[in-house]
Amino acid sequence: MWDNPVLAQKITQELSLHQAKVRIYDELKQGLEETETLWQLAMEEDDVSLEPEIEQGIKGLRSRFEELELEILLSGQYDRNNAILTLHAGAGGTEAQDWVQMLYRLYIRWGERHGYNVETLDILPGEEAGIKSATLSFSGENAYGYAKSEKGVHRLVRISPFDASGRRHTSFASVDVIPEVTEDNEITIDPEELRVDTYRSGGAGGQHVNKTDSAIRITHLPSGTVVQCQSERSQTQNKAAAMRVLQAKLLELKRKEQEAEISEIRGEQQEIAWGSQIRSYVFHPYSLVKDHRTNVETGNVSAVMDGEINAFIAAFLQKTKKVQ
Repeated sequence: MWDNPVLAQKITQELSLHQAKVRIYDELKQGLEETETLWQLAMEEDDVSLEPEIEQGIKGLRSRFEELELEILLSGQYDRNNAILTLHAGAGGTEAQDWVQMLYRLYIRWGERHGYNVETLDILPGEEAGIKSATLSFSGENAYGYAKSEKGVHRLVRISPFDASGRRHTSFASVDVIPEVTEDNEITIDPEELRVDTYRSGGAGGQHVNKTDSAIRITHLPSGTVVQCQSERSQTQNKAAAMRVLQAKLLELKRKEQEAEISEIRGEQQEIAWGSQIRSYVFHPYSLVKDHRTNVETGNVSAVMDGEINAFIAAFLQKTKKVQ
């Protein structure tokens, strides 16, 4: 068995995962026992000064239990994998591109809150402001399982900072999320079917930018799928990152083709993703973020834009689990 490095690595990862879950259980058990002991002491001594510490302990335990309950919902084939998230601006020019930049920051903050390693693989700035498109990778346990709930169209309503008349504008951006697959028997990429182009990186990046052809664009000729990466310093690193994205996109393409075949057999009509927003972010005339799939909403818009979207993710996963 140990002669097979791939199998050995997989077993080691599985073992580490289960060991981590045992440690979490032991930590929760210990925390519960300590909080209970503190509560008993406060009752016996009639010591109200211990109340804040007890409340904090209960709050921490409840939060950790909720996280574990959420993890139980992640049972998909690729839920444990890293995630690749792509943002695209909708119609509206600078308005939509600025909205993409806001979402770009939101998802970086969300990833950092979860302890994921967040990397910008590719970014295309807008002409005047904002971002036309961006691709982010989130590396860490269950990244795709959580991030997949963000897939869809996101709608923004606000007073435009780019409109001198101070009128209200509506902007749209699409979010696509696919799992990163390091090795999948279903996906085989023939190097002969790839066209690899190099070009000079654009955007911020110091003296290195625009001096060497380090950016990579790969076209998978049979499917027409195009991926690119310019975030790394070397051409080799950018090519490796682009290949990761390509493999993930080809797997997602295959999955969609299978779903389309099943839907055709059932006589179902495919949903037009761009025409159905999953969430609205209203900055004016009132403050509200509402998920239209679950009806979960909050008036704390600033917290949401700072990456606090766990309530939306949890509700979506719970609803999806019930449907299954």
